[in-house]
Amino acid sequence: METDKRNCKVCDETIHGRRDKQFCSDHCRATYYNNLNSDITTFMRRINYTIRKNRSILCRLNPNGKARVHRMRLVDSGLNFDYYTNVYKTRNGKTYYFCYDQGYLELEDDFFALVVKENYVG
Repeated sequence: METDKRNCKVCDETIHGRRDKQFCSDHCRATYYNNLNSDITTFMRRINYTIRKNRSILCRLNPNGKARVHRMRLVDSGLNFDYYTNVYKTRNGKTYYFCYDQGYLELEDDFFALVVKENYVG
């Protein structure tokens, strides 16, 4: 009885072994799924890079744990206000934006308070 010839989804080599096997090796299986998810992985990598860059900027401008800087200094440094890891709203309505442990709060006259996340901050 002749068996069905099955080929690997990645390299087109003949597959030997179980009938439900789709790949000739672990390498081809990993390559297939990496390629399948590459678009979302690239998208996430760009976002994570932006958030890490934001955190680095905030660290550099806030070496002592608390600072007050003008919006233009943040913009000139390359901070992207659209990307952050979490938001913390206080009882009195203030909204802090954090990039991991480094955060900022918008003040009056285009100034921002830079802070480091305390343990009690969610």
